[in-house]
Amino acid sequence: MSRVGKAPVKFDSSVKVLVQGTTIRVEGKGGKLSYEMPIGLKADIAAGEIKVTKLPTLPKKRAGVWGTARTVIHNMVHGVTQGFVKELDIVGVGFRAAVKGQVLSLSLGYSHPIDYQIPVGITVEAKGTHLTVKGADRVLVGQVAAKIRSFREPEPYQGKGVKYTEERIVRKQGKAAGAK
Repeated sequence: MSRVGKAPVKFDSSVKVLVQGTTIRVEGKGGKLSYEMPIGLKADIAAGEIKVTKLPTLPKKRAGVWGTARTVIHNMVHGVTQGFVKELDIVGVGFRAAVKGQVLSLSLGYSHPIDYQIPVGITVEAKGTHLTVKGADRVLVGQVAAKIRSFREPEPYQGKGVKYTEERIVRKQGKAAGAK
């Protein structure tokens, strides 16, 4: 039995949850999200909570999806109520970012600026060298933040690049001059 899967997902009256067959739709002030339940699982709504139950037809080797499905639904409810945030810092002389509409323009020391099209449902704010990625879909927020970071990953010698705010870069010592 999954301890995570058995726990109900609570939601308040500002969230609208709809179950249609195996599809769950969640609406709130943060947006609209939907999820297709895996085969062998069923979701029921009662008294402000969503209960994910395992059907007897679910094979024992696939029982791990029960807790995962419940967590995905919990993240959807959290996303449409509070949202998810990832913060990034740009480190380097002359490195900067600017948001123009739905395009993030990055100057990261290359011979050309990098223009990244921000996906629908994601908001990116740039204040100097600090970026904030916000959205209702946890997976999409993480993917966008990882994509931005991949344009210039932090290097260990000078620490230049795009890093998560809470990330700590382990620095390496550079070449030492030959001792005589």
